[in-house]
Amino acid sequence: MDAMQVKEKIEKLSEEINKHNYNYYVLDKPAISDYEFDQLLKQLERLEKKFPQLASPDSPTQRVGGEVTKTFKTVTHKYPMLSLGNTYSIDELRDFDNRIRKTLKGEFSYACELKYDGVAIGLTYQNGRLVQAVTRGDGVQGDDVTANVRTIKSIPLVINHRDIPPLFELRGEIIMPHKSFIYLNQEKKNNNEAGFANPRNAASGSLKLQDSATVAKRRLDCFIFGILGDDLPFQSHFENIEMARKWGFKVSDDIKKCNSIEEVMEFIEQIQEKRQSLPYDIDGVVIKVNDYKQQESLGYTSKFPRWAISYKYQAEQGITRLQKVNYQVGRTGAVTPVAILEPVSIAGTTVKRASLYNADRMYELNLHFGDTVVVEKGGEIIPKIVDVNTKLRPPKAEKIEFASHCPQCNTALKRNEGEAAHYCPNTQSCPPQIRGKIEHFISRRAMNIEGLGEGKIEVLINNKLIENIADVYKLKYDDLLGLEKVVTNEATGKEKKISFREKTVENILTAIETSKKVPFERVLYALGIRYLGETGAKKIAQHLHSIDNISQSSFDELIAIPEIGDRIAQSIRDFFSSEENITIVRELKKAGLNFELKKQFAEDAGSQPLEGKKIVVSGVFKSFSRNEIKDFIEQKGGKNVSSISSKTDYLLAGENMGPEKRKKAGELNVPVISEDDFKKMIAE
Repeated sequence: MDAMQVKEKIEKLSEEINKHNYNYYVLDKPAISDYEFDQLLKQLERLEKKFPQLASPDSPTQRVGGEVTKTFKTVTHKYPMLSLGNTYSIDELRDFDNRIRKTLKGEFSYACELKYDGVAIGLTYQNGRLVQAVTRGDGVQGDDVTANVRTIKSIPLVINHRDIPPLFELRGEIIMPHKSFIYLNQEKKNNNEAGFANPRNAASGSLKLQDSATVAKRRLDCFIFGILGDDLPFQSHFENIEMARKWGFKVSDDIKKCNSIEEVMEFIEQIQEKRQSLPYDIDGVVIKVNDYKQQESLGYTSKFPRWAISYKYQAEQGITRLQKVNYQVGRTGAVTPVAILEPVSIAGTTVKRASLYNADRMYELNLHFGDTVVVEKGGEIIPKIVDVNTKLRPPKAEKIEFASHCPQCNTALKRNEGEAAHYCPNTQSCPPQIRGKIEHFISRRAMNIEGLGEGKIEVLINNKLIENIADVYKLKYDDLLGLEKVVTNEATGKEKKISFREKTVENILTAIETSKKVPFERVLYALGIRYLGETGAKKIAQHLHSIDNISQSSFDELIAIPEIGDRIAQSIRDFFSSEENITIVRELKKAGLNFELKKQFAEDAGSQPLEGKKIVVSGVFKSFSRNEIKDFIEQKGGKNVSSISSKTDYLLAGENMGPEKRKKAGELNVPVISEDDFKKMIAE
């Protein structure tokens, strides 16, 4: 055969194999035997081996993996991956429906679908090809796991369909079916390895493996539950999901459009009856307002979309015996009691511990040593004790009293008036508080110092290399190289060996240096001031501009800032009344961290020229990064929106903006403004 004939043969074989993959993994209707399928695949492999220049990166032969990923690149989601509000109550579901009806005041429908117990994934397709797969992460940014996702056979690498947008993103859930989970754990048992606790953990762990060839053997699957983009076929969720099914994606048959809350209830009941017979885990049903324009009209809270809710089935329970109560100390000094239990299996997981939350909850339960307790576990939330069988209480059992002193440093505990938690006031030298503050400081949403997690902070503290967050910037290559220690995870009890090798040390020091570019509002959040979250830190940074202004602000000046209440204001005053904290901030300044808002953000911060304006930001800008310009819009009273609609006020267009956005803006008469226009608008 000449090159043209070989190319045609390869394309024909690829098309045929992809079709059989679709029949087997998506439709669950194989048209040929496994042997016949293997022969087709081997034939294609032989041709590609003989003519490597004709092999496509999207060939079915690439499903076996082989690419090794040492580190997973962090990617910012184009569309944030939001969480959903949860309810276990039918009454709360009716309340949700009533809120929707009051707001929309017209006809609408719901799309109901399964709530899979797996790992959320974003799949980006450009010109019909899978170009990126990103985990949910913290909702704002996740890990690029494209090499591993390409091995999942129910996810098309190429879409052979005419009517697809040039660029779009699918949202789905990667799961491990029960059959794959049983096979994997049996294999681990045969190799004298510890098995996974449940399919969700197995799916999550598999996605982060470095060798994609190993991922290919894990037999993962993926269901699609969302589609995002500028040029979607329909303006509604259900219809677009059905279109995704036609494009070759795996969409559950258990999805329904409902015209009333009563129909939603019926669907929930049907799935509850069917749930135990499904070949994979689910823990509820997701209910979404179907129409995109109505979704946009309903909007979002700070955490959840107002147009969707998750109804979760009641958690599973187990009965076991309470052995003792331990106490964990967090970074803020809060002391949490933890029940140590005789191991019990609940929802496929062996439970040995349960949270008791606080002293009030302990006294409510009236716990005694040796009590028989009912433990509840729903999804992946921390197990909790929900009841005590006092009839089975051992004779003369001693009542469990809440600790009077810190279990780590023996400091007398305090409880502030009106608060449920007890605190250890020894903020400067209580070991878990020191470790917790540093772990918070280096976390992704704070300083984002990659490589210092997974027990390494504990090693550095034990070797007296760091005592506070400022010491992170004093670490040197020779300090770190060769450090080793076995550390124990307090939550799981598992041991892990930590080693600081050359490459590890280089990566840590590079990440520390890079963190000096983190913007001021995140540095402020990273300081770990009690009660001050990301949103509050951003508001304060925008109003006061620098750490010096914040440290000198009075209580009244702080509470005058929108969304800053008495508790946060007092906590900030307490933080800056400590000489130790002032010294740490001074050392961090010396290290080169950003303790001022950039000039263009700080100038004229009180004006709100964009108040109420909805702005879509697209492209690359000369004076700002995308994140900076979005922060600037919010600071000036505007609102960032991800997609263009008739309610969009401006499309802020940078260089290399896609033509589809400009086209859509023209169709909807949305003004398109340049970076210079934007600067003039602010000046005016």
